Amino acid sequence: MLQIAKKVGAAVATAMLTFVAQAQVVVIVNPSSSTSTLNADQVANIYLGKSNSMPGGGSAVPANLPETSPTRDAFFSKVTGKQSAQVKAIWSRLVFSGKAAPPKEFASTAEVKKFVSSTPDAIGYIEKSAADSSVKVVLSVD
Repeated sequence: MLQIAKKVGAAVATAMLTFVAQAQVVVIVNPSSSTSTLNADQVANIYLGKSNSMPGGGSAVPANLPETSPTRDAFFSKVTGKQSAQVKAIWSRLVFSGKAAPPKEFASTAEVKKFVSSTPDAIGYIEKSAADSSVKVVLSVD
């Protein structure tokens, strides 16, 4: 029984890694934003608390998916080169020191998209397939 559980656990872990490796994620901003493109370093700086503004000026209000989201794992892995737990530790230090507040967390892609589409300074990430005209794609992370 234990061997079966180990095999099932390994299969689930492999499937998750495959999803993370293949997930197509896009970084989005409000359609009225003057920002038209961002590179991975610029986005990483916002999501790692190194910057709270967009490169062209204006503040950046980042939105996060929940810790359990495979899209979140793919985003952090591909954009920052860090795992979600590492990013959480970075934010814990920033919050404890009073230097920054972490990105607002939303329960789903639909909620992130709704927040970004209705908040002028918002930035978020979602699955590429969920992007539509309610948001502006500024970076595609394949």
